[in-house]
Amino acid sequence: MYSLDFKVCPSDCDEGRKLRLYRVMQMMQDCSELWFESEEVYKRFYDENGRAQLLAYRQLDIVRVPEYGENLRVSTSVFDVNPLFGYRNTNIFDSEGNPCYLSWAMGAFVERATGKLSKVPDEITRTVTIDEKTPMEYTERRIVVPKGDVVPFPPYKVRLDDIDYNHHMNNAHYMRLALEVAPVDFPFDRVRMEYKVPAKKGDVITPKLLRTEDSVYVTLYVWEHVGVIMQFCKRGH
Repeated sequence: MYSLDFKVCPSDCDEGRKLRLYRVMQMMQDCSELWFESEEVYKRFYDENGRAQLLAYRQLDIVRVPEYGENLRVSTSVFDVNPLFGYRNTNIFDSEGNPCYLSWAMGAFVERATGKLSKVPDEITRTVTIDEKTPMEYTERRIVVPKGDVVPFPPYKVRLDDIDYNHHMNNAHYMRLALEVAPVDFPFDRVRMEYKVPAKKGDVITPKLLRTEDSVYVTLYVWEHVGVIMQFCKRGH
């Protein structure tokens, strides 16, 4: 397990002095990426062989939204790994150790230059520290968007500031775009995110929204391809 401590600062907050969901994604990603530093054999293999891990799916359950000034701890741990995919929990706790956000994610092992799946040898995956799986509901990683009236939104051109060191749009920015179009009157405490096609600088992303009785689906199209699908819902859906 690897952990980082954070404080909810003014730039982390929305207009209600609550922690932004976009910022939650950044905290989780920072902790997950720095986890590599604690797995020396694994990190060395990635660095020497031009590998990267791309997020394929995340489920994020919101237990309680922290407020301005709170001290938080983000912890990440791997609960399963195979030659092509890794599975981890990344959770955020308050100063009393109570959960604010629980999540699990699946990452795909790829070649950094091409983005294509690439197996990690068994002798490398066996070195990874495996921790106990967080008790939570684990939903199916495939998101099926139902048929219905789809509302398109103006396209967004990916900027340099959106790009991370894997040379594609950082995953937290997809959440930022989705929240810009999601209806503010729809209560949710779970977000499911399926990542399909990464966006690069200069790509055009078109958000499309479909609302049902119990969910809001935001699909971000990268040009004509489905890039990311997000489902905002209540836990249990």
